[in-house]
Amino acid sequence: MSFLEQTIWTVLGYGVMPFIFLSGFVAVAVTCCVLLNAFGVQSAEK
Repeated sequence: MSFLEQTIWTVLGYGVMPFIFLSGFVAVAVTCCVLLNAFGVQSAEK
């Protein structure tokens, strides 16, 4: 692989990383909320 190709792939890889991490966090949060609602867990009342 040439230096230009390696540079392009490196930039693309580092550019996509934040979206991968954020989508993972969102997927875990949504899954947790769905599971909590499915099992009928109620929020704490004061």
